[in-house]
Amino acid sequence: MSPQITSIYCYHITIRCNNREFRLTRLQCRQVLLFIIKKAIEKYNFQLYGLCIMSNHIHYLIQPQKDEDIPKIMHYLNWYSAMCFNRMLNRTGHFWEKRYFKTSFPISDVRRALNTLRYIHANPKAAGMQNGFFCDFSNYGVYERLGDDGLTTWHPAFLSLGEDLEECASKYRSFCYQYKPNEKQYKPFHWGSQLLPKLTRRKKVTKPKKKKTEKQKKAEEEAKKLYEYWQENNSEIVEVAEKFMYANCYNKTHLREFLENYY
Repeated sequence: MSPQITSIYCYHITIRCNNREFRLTRLQCRQVLLFIIKKAIEKYNFQLYGLCIMSNHIHYLIQPQKDEDIPKIMHYLNWYSAMCFNRMLNRTGHFWEKRYFKTSFPISDVRRALNTLRYIHANPKAAGMQNGFFCDFSNYGVYERLGDDGLTTWHPAFLSLGEDLEECASKYRSFCYQYKPNEKQYKPFHWGSQLLPKLTRRKKVTKPKKKKTEKQKKAEEEAKKLYEYWQENNSEIVEVAEKFMYANCYNKTHLREFLENYY
């Protein structure tokens, strides 16, 4: 029997690639990420209500078992994915920008929950990647078609929309298609007047390298094994990813043709 979830909060978490680089476009990276998410759910027993993997960032909507689990969950997701992706992409250095950004709200806040879910699911459409809300790497599909992607579950706010699941799905669909994204505001940089004086006043400090702990060494070994699984086209990784993709894609026939030609 799984431990009872005691947290009454949901967390909308965003994590972005370092330097805003488009490092998440490769299919294999997304497959491995979905597999890591599955392992994290099994390890920390949290509810994943919303997920959208974009080209350079990810959105999660999570309800942890306990509120103090959020740093552990995100460390697990970010550490293992960064270790694997650096090997897969033959790169070094930070993969993720900063740590992560999060906001929280009570699980009972229906309006906030629905607005957050819609914002997450609207990301591909707002970015011009999709005409509608369906996306292979967003879990909008399980909300509209009431399927099972093996990773995510319906938020209680979604289940409150109607007397049965079909009514919930219909109302959520209508709610999503009313969405109009706000135009992003870009602030100009003041290189000469603000940034450069600050840089020139800073003294360069060389910090001694910290020795890796046994826990870090163990984590690196596990990440290395996961990378080796990917190299062998591990069937478990592919199975987890394809279940998610088929449950959420717009057209299963088109997805099947794409995967057949890709492999």
